[in-house]
Order: sequence, then C-alpha cells, then structure tokens
Amino acid sequence: MAEVGGKSLEGKVAVVTGGASGIGAAAGRLFARHGANVVLVDLNEAAAAKVAEECASLGVSAFGMKMDVTDEASVEAAMTAAVQRFGRIDIVVNSAGISLRHPAMEMPVEVWDKVLAVNVKGTFLPSRVAARHMKATGGGAIVNLASIMSYSGFSLGGFANPAYQASKGAVLNLTRALAVEWAPLKIRVNAVAPTYVRTPLINAITTRSDTMEEIRSVTPLGRIAEPEEIAEAILFLASPAASMTTGHTLAVDGGFLAQ
Repeated sequence: MAEVGGKSLEGKVAVVTGGASGIGAAAGRLFARHGANVVLVDLNEAAAAKVAEECASLGVSAFGMKMDVTDEASVEAAMTAAVQRFGRIDIVVNSAGISLRHPAMEMPVEVWDKVLAVNVKGTFLPSRVAARHMKATGGGAIVNLASIMSYSGFSLGGFANPAYQASKGAVLNLTRALAVEWAPLKIRVNAVAPTYVRTPLINAITTRSDTMEEIRSVTPLGRIAEPEEIAEAILFLASPAASMTTGHTLAVDGGFLAQ
C-alpha cells in the first residue's frame, strides 16, 4: 500500500497556484521535501521565485513564474512552460484565492465579480488546462482549496462574507463535477476545506484579539490552523496514498463542521 512519507512524490511535477505565500507556499515546500519538482505560480512573481528557491534547496527542480488564474492566456502560458521544462504535469494545487468582506446589500457588484472570478474561474481554468496535459500522460491529481465556508453561512465577528462563501460552495461542487467527468482519464480531483488559517488572507482578523477569541470559541480544537497543517492534507490527496479517492472534500477544521 502506498504511504505518504519519504520520497512519495519523487519525479512528479506539481503546479501550485497562489504559490507565493500561505497554503500554496507551504504545499510547494512540502511537495519538494517529498521529491516533487515544483512550479509555483502567482501574481507576485518575485515572491513565487523566492519560494521556488527554498524548494530547490531541498534537492528538486523548482521555478516560480507569474500567472493570473482568471486569464486563460496567462494560465495556458504557465502550464505550457511547466510542460516544456519537465515534460508533464502530474499534480495541480489550486490555492489562489481572495476574500473581500461586504454585507450582501452593500456589496459592489465588481467586488462580487472579482471574488467569484479568482476563486471559481481561477480554480476551473488551471484545472482544465492541466487536465488536457494529464490526459496525454495517463492521469494526475488535482487538489482544490474549498473552505469550511463551503458548508456554512457563519459570519465571524459580524463580518459578512457572502461572495467568499458562494465561491467556496461552488469550488466544492466543481470538485465533484470534475472528479466524475475526468475519472475515466485517471485524473483524480479532490479538495480540502480548511478552517481559519494563519495566512495573509486573514491578516486583518489575526490582529484582533476579540475576533481570535471568537475563532477559538467556535473551534473545538481551540485554535486556528497553520499553513503546514493544510499542506499535509493536500499532500495526502495528491499522493498515491489517495489513489482510490476522488470527488472528496477533506475538512481540516479543528472540528468546526462536526458541531
């Protein structure tokens, strides 16, 4: 039976969106430790390149480059560069995402459109482009970033977040749809649903002691997650250890959804 350990991804090629920081960067570093060659893509090319240097120091080949996940031409260019460099794409992690909090009745339509574009279109486009390459090489694994808010309308500290919640609900069901459609191609599609994670996405939250206390109070394990904890779940779903798992969303939430 395959295990998540040692060099479980040796020789594999992983593309990670949102790879310049947070969960994406943590996943890139963890994949490198498990032997994967890593392509980190992000709007912040310089930061992605820096993470790639960290990955390369672990003995694999890695590079960072700019990608706008909402722009099909940009996605095509980055995926083509990965294939030209390594000959294949085996794993995609769709980690790029944004959260812009506004009450529904006051939310500018352009804010709604931006959140849905990055979080939903920005999951669909890299998945679709990569899947075309995976089809030609016998399959692969895609791991999307859903959220506990894929399942919940919870509003932390009164900060309404309907666009994010709608987008992450869409990611959850997109994961299922692509998993079913691409299963005959041996392309597995899964997702993780994190709780609040210590990343730049929630910087405004982590500076507020009252809000952090609320998170602790609604989370049975009593704390937020670290990016590396989410990366471990991503690694499992991307690895041979999850060879019979597709269409699944794995909650990494400290018990939030169990209540």
